[in-house]
Amino acid sequence: MMNRMAFIKLRGNFTTNSFLPHSETPFSSFHIGLHSDTRSVSSNRSMFDKITNLNDALNLFDEMSHRHPLPSVVKFTQLLNVVTKMKHFSSSLDLFKQMCSLGVPLDKYSISIAIKCCCQLYRTKDGFAVLGCCFRRAISPNVYIYNALLDGLVLEDKILEAEMLFKKLIKQKLCEPSVVTYSTMIKGLCKFGNNVTALALLRLMEQKNCKPDIVTYNTIIDSLCKDKMIDDAFKLFKEMVFEKGILPNVITYTSLIRGLCNLGRWDEASKLLKEMEDENISPNVQTFTVLVDAFCKEGKVEEAEAVINIMVERGKAPDLVTYSSLIDGYCLRREMIKAREIFDSMTLRGLVPNVVTYSSLLNGYCKNLNIEKAEQMFREMSGKGLKPDVVTYNTMIQGFFQVGRCVDAHKLFDEMYAQGQIPNECTYRIVLEGLCKNRQVEEALSLFHFVGDSKLNSDIAMYNILINGAGKYGKVDIAKNLFHDLIDKGLQPDVHTYTVMISGFCREGLLAEARSLFLKMEESGCPPNNVTYSVFLQGFLKNKHYDDVETLLQEMDDRGYSLDASTLSLFIDHIAAGLLDRSMLKLLGKLVPKELLNDPSLCDWE
Repeated sequence: MMNRMAFIKLRGNFTTNSFLPHSETPFSSFHIGLHSDTRSVSSNRSMFDKITNLNDALNLFDEMSHRHPLPSVVKFTQLLNVVTKMKHFSSSLDLFKQMCSLGVPLDKYSISIAIKCCCQLYRTKDGFAVLGCCFRRAISPNVYIYNALLDGLVLEDKILEAEMLFKKLIKQKLCEPSVVTYSTMIKGLCKFGNNVTALALLRLMEQKNCKPDIVTYNTIIDSLCKDKMIDDAFKLFKEMVFEKGILPNVITYTSLIRGLCNLGRWDEASKLLKEMEDENISPNVQTFTVLVDAFCKEGKVEEAEAVINIMVERGKAPDLVTYSSLIDGYCLRREMIKAREIFDSMTLRGLVPNVVTYSSLLNGYCKNLNIEKAEQMFREMSGKGLKPDVVTYNTMIQGFFQVGRCVDAHKLFDEMYAQGQIPNECTYRIVLEGLCKNRQVEEALSLFHFVGDSKLNSDIAMYNILINGAGKYGKVDIAKNLFHDLIDKGLQPDVHTYTVMISGFCREGLLAEARSLFLKMEESGCPPNNVTYSVFLQGFLKNKHYDDVETLLQEMDDRGYSLDASTLSLFIDHIAAGLLDRSMLKLLGKLVPKELLNDPSLCDWE
């Protein structure tokens, strides 16, 4: 457990290492070279320096467009660059179109800004259309243009298209890839958890004499940490610092701290925080939020609140993500009044709750079976112009199923489609499990078959839900058909698949079939686990079949397994009723987990 004093030590003064992400602005350097009169350069700079908002920029463009003769493309491009840096991408594109209408001769720099804006607006297809302007005007696209397109494809999750473009750049030598080109492609690979290829690309950079920078390393380190490959992340961290001489920044440390916290390695996370202090790197809002989130996931909201207090003392204002994590923490502890207080206090601090914040609170109400309150919050967010996302719908649908309101769950599922939110695998799992738990196995089966030969139909977890549902409610023939169907499709049953199928057989008293499947597990390279043994033993006991019970208990002991409370209680009942010999108590004693030894309901079993 992380010592609370570790955070108190963070209250000293720090110097924040600045971190600028890759932002290619080739425009500032070439402008000066186009002017011989330094007074003219100074005048241009002061003209653009006066722009503080979008209206200033639009007014200047209007004034420039009425000059005779028109200003050069350089000046228009400088203005486009200013608007783009302010992240007004749509307005920048509008100005680009007006430039074209005015007959301003375009160059590769103005075109690259237009392409960047298209890509940042998730309109990469339009970006490629603008690229056509380059070829029609005999302008050779530069690396900045290709980097913008590559980034657009990554933003839109079109990773295969991004890979094709990247390979084309190298094979056809369309441009010399820069560190940004490689880093953008690495970002795309990491986005999809393809760490192996990302690392291979890092090595290719070195072979091509293109030096990776802090952004390149941070991207891969962060991806490794998210995939719980923390040791590999630290190995890369040491390479970056000691072999390449690249100093870590706040982003590097934040990723590593998140990785350690997610694995419960609190002491190491505390040491890393201290190391940040020694390197004069101040934790930022994201660093503190990582700590808040980690504490909340452990249900330790008091420690999370302490971190937030330190944030405020340090002048770091908690953001929506910070408060959403804290709300999650209180919801986890079923303290919904406190969670709502945090939610309401956000508005007083000038923060406007977003979809994620609402979803956090909705999830808490649903988990506490307060579906009426969840419905109220769901309608409230829609009334405030917030569009529920897939996660929000999944939460509400699951909430309805948990209280048996299957019709409302079905309506919301239909509404989800109508609102343009495409159900994902998680949605289908929730719906199938919800229907099965509410004894609507046939309807769940109909939905499963309705989606046809899709990814859903090739997911072992989906089969497990349906087999479990069918077996629980006496439809063992359906369960058997599903089990054979998944094998016919080439899917490999996992330990859960076997366990729920064995459970179904035992419920129906089909112990011979249960035994056959149990033995098949070992043969198939999928040995039974603790739960499988417990299910199988309970099946024997409930069906008063005691021949193999002692053998199974001995196997459990040999494997280092233990009995759960319900199985142990069942054994005690059978011994007390004289159905099992008391000599079995000695063997049972070996299989009792420590946490059950002090259970008052089991203390008199001898």
